[in-house]
Amino acid sequence: MAASASELQEFKHWKIEHDQDGIAWLWIDHGKEKVNSLGTEILAELETIVAELENNRPTGLVLMSGKPKSFIVGADVREFDATSDVSVLEENVRKVHGLFQRIEDLPFPTVVAFEGYCLGGGLELALCFDWRIALDAEHTRIGFPEVNLGIYPGFGGSGRAISAIGPVKAMQIMLTGRMLRARAARAMGLVDQVVDIHGSLRWAARNAVLRKKRHKRPGVFTRMSAAGPVRGILARQMRKQTAAKARQEHYPAPFELIDAFEAAGNSQAGMIRLEAEKVPRLLAGETSRNLRRVFRLMEQLKAQGKRSSFRARRVHVIGAGVMGGDIAAWCATRGLEVTLQDRELKYVKPALKRAESLFKRKLKTPQAVAAARQRLMADVDGAGAARADVIIEAIFEDRDAKRELFANLKGKLAEHALVATNTSAIPLAELSDVLDDPSRMIGLHFFNPVAKMPLVEIVHDAKSDPQRVADGSSFATQIGKYALPVTSTPGFLVNRVLAPYMRNAMKMHREGIPREALDKAAEQFGMPMGPVELADTVGLDVGLGVIDTLMGENAGEDRKVLEEMVKEGKLGKKSGEGFYQWKKGKPQREPKAHEGYDLDHLARQLMAPYFEECQACLKDEVVENADLLDAGMIFGTGFAPFRGGPLHYLDQQDDHPDPSETESESTEGEAS
Repeated sequence: MAASASELQEFKHWKIEHDQDGIAWLWIDHGKEKVNSLGTEILAELETIVAELENNRPTGLVLMSGKPKSFIVGADVREFDATSDVSVLEENVRKVHGLFQRIEDLPFPTVVAFEGYCLGGGLELALCFDWRIALDAEHTRIGFPEVNLGIYPGFGGSGRAISAIGPVKAMQIMLTGRMLRARAARAMGLVDQVVDIHGSLRWAARNAVLRKKRHKRPGVFTRMSAAGPVRGILARQMRKQTAAKARQEHYPAPFELIDAFEAAGNSQAGMIRLEAEKVPRLLAGETSRNLRRVFRLMEQLKAQGKRSSFRARRVHVIGAGVMGGDIAAWCATRGLEVTLQDRELKYVKPALKRAESLFKRKLKTPQAVAAARQRLMADVDGAGAARADVIIEAIFEDRDAKRELFANLKGKLAEHALVATNTSAIPLAELSDVLDDPSRMIGLHFFNPVAKMPLVEIVHDAKSDPQRVADGSSFATQIGKYALPVTSTPGFLVNRVLAPYMRNAMKMHREGIPREALDKAAEQFGMPMGPVELADTVGLDVGLGVIDTLMGENAGEDRKVLEEMVKEGKLGKKSGEGFYQWKKGKPQREPKAHEGYDLDHLARQLMAPYFEECQACLKDEVVENADLLDAGMIFGTGFAPFRGGPLHYLDQQDDHPDPSETESESTEGEAS
């Protein structure tokens, strides 16, 4: 029996009202949660509401969110781990398919109107409606990020997206996981109408219902690209492009989606049927489980930035080299006023030029670029330090030079200002004691390239004021980075782990293994780039400084090699030559140099010091726990996300030993 109208008023996660025009207004508001997600309980209540709407047809239906500035962030990821039974997962997916089909089949106009995040399952639900309206707000984002969780849209989104916007656009957004702003989504066809920030979503939705507006499907030419012969060609191109970015054995989801498209891309129903077969298997697979773990680790890092209410308006960066200049430019893109200091204006100008490129790449509109340009100011005299909320030292890696700089800052800083060093490896205590109050100094260790690397290490020691550490984490979060508090042992976490890993690569290279084979082995294991390319990218001068700090006189041959290269001006990517020659930002490799080597065996040899140092860092309490260490290595070094983090990976290896491992150990050190 269908629920009565009075019963429909008493839902835990939904609210429904009817206006004088007979329009049913439905709001989703997930209990005590900060955001809406589509969990089992919410979907069960929605099924009851849909049954009532089928029996007592309103003039139309409008779906909105009861939460300010947020619609639906997707399915409830926490429920994905409830079972790994594929048959149960299939049943759950098919149940949602049935519910969403009933919504699509409702025999009256349906409109969804939203602002904020409309992602994953939220977008899949929105695609069931006749007309989709989005508010053109900064916080509005639309997309299918499921591929980042090791799956692809499984609530009917793959079939409905292709029907709504055509195969090429739909597959592009599903394969990349890219999130779009409202107007970009309108241009693509994912939404039908965009309302200005000062407009009314409710008014626009009411008009759309009364005018019985319906989404216009793609034209015949676009639909033809899903026809059999053309679809096969498109699928081959998609596989080639995807394979250039990810290995199928590491990330199966995009390849499964392409297979589904090739098999049934001309049929919405066919694509949805394949979802019920493929997505549950992906959900139960190791890659998805590990990527969901990475998602939870990311949430833990975000939580580090919520321990303080500190908010900066002005930042002063000292040192306009690659790191300092790029930190300053990044802060300006995030809306902060930034002063950039160096000895002479000629040292600041190149940083301002690089900043211009970043602004154009990140901010898109001429108005936003112009505003950022005005926020970033050259400041040779250092006048901005006295007004700044955050002061970041980013000069060259020399202990005495940094101490002198901080000594000169004494008496010039606001009491509330956060004083930070971007040192790569120098212990905090060797710098902070020059201040009248050493407890106020922390480390804000950014990684190169600043615009791409999401992690900032928040360095502290026994003398650090915990409030200042919390403020540093809050600042990192404010500028869109993940904050990882680390104790001030030499090298902190990331560089401490990378140093023996990269020294091992140099040793193996000296013993005759080609640089290309080493890089290829690391990439095949799942690292974003190999250790040799990484050394060139970071800068061999920076690497030399890290080795000096961490190893001192024990650095041996590795230090000599780097010292000679640095003396010759071979600094890596930034000078055009290091271990590789660099042209147009790309290392010039010998294409067949890796052939004839057992890359799996090389990877095991190469990664061994990396794993050993991770375990040592956990034992030394460099970070609070194993989860934060895994998070730091994933977001700071790019450790293969599909493996779930280095310590998690080692645990999995202990639980499921590789039968070939014992054999390989007996040949350790032999030529491959």
